[in-house]
Amino acid sequence: MEADSYRVSSPAVVNVRVSSSLSTFVSEKRFHRSLTVSEFKCKLELIVGSPASCMDLELFTADDKFIGLLDQDDALLGSYPVDDGCRIHVIDKSGVKMGEFEDVSKVIKYEMSNEAYEKRTNSARLFLKHSKLGLFNEEQRAKKELEMEQRHQEEKTRAEGILVGSRCEVLIAGQPTKRGTVMYVGQTEFKPGYWIGLKYDEPLGKHDGSVNGKRYFECQYKYGAFVKPQSVTVGDYPEEDYGLNDEI
Repeated sequence: MEADSYRVSSPAVVNVRVSSSLSTFVSEKRFHRSLTVSEFKCKLELIVGSPASCMDLELFTADDKFIGLLDQDDALLGSYPVDDGCRIHVIDKSGVKMGEFEDVSKVIKYEMSNEAYEKRTNSARLFLKHSKLGLFNEEQRAKKELEMEQRHQEEKTRAEGILVGSRCEVLIAGQPTKRGTVMYVGQTEFKPGYWIGLKYDEPLGKHDGSVNGKRYFECQYKYGAFVKPQSVTVGDYPEEDYGLNDEI
């Protein structure tokens, strides 16, 4: 068989990495080798955000060694040594700064007024109203409000049975039993409901009796904590001796 009967062909599609001077992000895309460089630039517009007319394209090998420029707009992509895994770096010449397209704080956000939203005939809110779901289910909402009020009253009653200065044990699911002294009973500013402020016998707490700048009681740092009344059992619990004062 003659040598000229052999023909080497490359795959029609090539997998390349695309980077840009406008972003630190690198994406992996597939392109057809039959694209002209001009057509290729138009596709890159959607990836990097740079206008095709303001692009210079640099070609790198798979291990990021510079090969050259894709500088002929009418040439086919396949006429360059663009192989699987190589990187094409887009240099933007439009004057846009690095990372400008990544800063979402500059994106103008559309906001609809509540009045305008109420007038829409295809909104999720209207669907919930017609279906009597979620907040628009009067029976379910009334039931939840009743349950919350019952829990609040139970919590209040339990809290009223716990006196400041009492010794107690604290049992919270997933945590070891702790002992301490009740320092505060009542409602707080940091969360709704009734809370019990404690000074633990050990530094197992989170603060010194002050939360979000408001002081409820005083103790050493890391000895203070707030727990729900249902986690507290009052009783004659002596302070445990952890051997901290033992002499060796």
